Amino acid sequence: MSKKDKNKEVEEPQVEDTATATAEAEEQKVEKSAEEQLQDQLAAEKDKFMRLFAEFENYKKRTNKERVELFKTASEKVMIAMLPVLDDFERALTHIEDDKEAEELRKGVLLIYNKLLNTLEQQGLSRIEVNKGDAFNADDHEAVTQIPAPSDDLKGKIIDVIERGYKLGDKVIRFPKVVIGQ
Repeated sequence: MSKKDKNKEVEEPQVEDTATATAEAEEQKVEKSAEEQLQDQLAAEKDKFMRLFAEFENYKKRTNKERVELFKTASEKVMIAMLPVLDDFERALTHIEDDKEAEELRKGVLLIYNKLLNTLEQQGLSRIEVNKGDAFNADDHEAVTQIPAPSDDLKGKIIDVIERGYKLGDKVIRFPKVVIGQ
């Protein structure tokens, strides 16, 4: 064998080794890319699952909150229907106080009024406190009418409270009806 033949033999295995190495590298790339693809798919599915799980948890929290709100305000219609009865009791008490002969009647009506008021307060009803001389706020009061103010310091202020306002929990179910001075 000549040197050229020996070089060919040496070179040919190198070419075969290079081709084999390239083929092996390509197989590893295919394997890695298949493995990477599977891991990418797994990561995508995990992300999808976590988002779905978080969305479901938010749904549960939202429905529980809505349920609690519903229970808090479930009696709203009943409370609104009872407010005129409270108003009538208050009017009756003011008229009975004028009559000095009806002391026993006043005590009975006051007893029933207090019992009704306590029962409604136990269910979450509360008064909105408004006094004569308070500043008028259109967000918190309902102006029924305006009259000339008896003095300059009562201009734009509440002169009289026609109907009391009430809240059920944090929700206003009836705004106080007031007369304001101009």
